[in-house]
Amino acid sequence: MTVASTAVASTSVRTGARVGRGTAPAHHGELLQGAFTVPDRDTPVRALVTLPCPSYTTRAAFTPAPGGAVTVSPPWKTKARRAAELALGDRPAGGRLELSGEVPLGRGFGSSTSDVLAAVRAVRDAYDAPLTAREAARLAVRAETAADALMFEETTVLFAQREGRALEDFGRRLPPLRVLGFGTRPGGDGRGVDTLSLPPPRYDDTEIARFDHLRELLRCAVRTGDAALLGTVATRSALLNQRHLPVPALDRLLAVAHDCAALGVQVAHSGDIAGLLFTPAAPPPPEARRRLRHWGFEEQWEFTTGRP
Repeated sequence: MTVASTAVASTSVRTGARVGRGTAPAHHGELLQGAFTVPDRDTPVRALVTLPCPSYTTRAAFTPAPGGAVTVSPPWKTKARRAAELALGDRPAGGRLELSGEVPLGRGFGSSTSDVLAAVRAVRDAYDAPLTAREAARLAVRAETAADALMFEETTVLFAQREGRALEDFGRRLPPLRVLGFGTRPGGDGRGVDTLSLPPPRYDDTEIARFDHLRELLRCAVRTGDAALLGTVATRSALLNQRHLPVPALDRLLAVAHDCAALGVQVAHSGDIAGLLFTPAAPPPPEARRRLRHWGFEEQWEFTTGRP
C-alpha cells in the first residue's frame, strides 16, 4: 500500500466513510421554459424542461476528513463546496472535494448544476447513503439558488428551477433526437454569457396561457414518442422567449431549420447555444452545417439524446 492510499484508508477509519465518487451529466439548454399555472398556487411558477446532452460529464471525488471544513479544487467552485457541506448534513466531518470535467461555463450546458450534483453524489457515496433525485434537487437549489433538472436522468420533468421540485413528471425519457448544436453569436468567441446577471423574464397572461398549452403538447410528445411535436414545442418556446431573452438572428435559424427539414429549433434561454433537432434516422444534412456557417455560426457540434 502506498503512502497516499494509507492516508486515505486512515481517513476512512476515522470518519466511518470511504472516498466517495459521483458523476453528473450536462444539458443543452431548454426545450421549454416559461411560467406555468399549478393547482396549488395563486401565481404561475417558473419552470423548464431541459434537453439532455451526453457530450459532457462532471466527475467528483470526496475524501472525508475529521472536522467540519470542506475544501474544493478548483477553489473557485464555491457552489459545489456549499453543496458538499449541505450533503454532509449533521455529520461531524469535513473533507476534500475534487472536481474534473469539461462542461463549458456560462453557455447553457448546466455547468453549475453539474458540479453541484456530482459533489452531492460523491459525498453521499462516501457514506454509502444514496439520495433520490428529489433530494438532490432540493440540495442543488439550496446550494445555487436556481438549478437545472440534471438529477432526473431516467425521466423527463417540468422542473421549477428556483423551488427544486418537479411540477410534472412526464413518465419517460425524450424520444431519440439527433441535435446539430451551435453557438448563437455569429462570429462569436464561444465565451458564453454571465447567466447569473440576467433578470428573470416577466411573462404576461397571454404568454402564460401559451406556455400551459405547450406543456400539454410536450406531455403528448413524450407519451407518444412524437419527435416532430417535440420540435414544434421547442420552436414555439424559443419564439415566446424572444421578447425577453432574444437569440441573435433567430429568423435566419428558423429559415435554416425549414429548408433543411429540421424538426425544430431549440435554444438555451440563459446561454449562447442552440440546436437544430432531427431524428437519428434522418440526421442533419451537410447543407445545414453549410447554411449555419454562411450566417456566421461557425462553432458547431452534434450529439444524440433520448431513448426509444
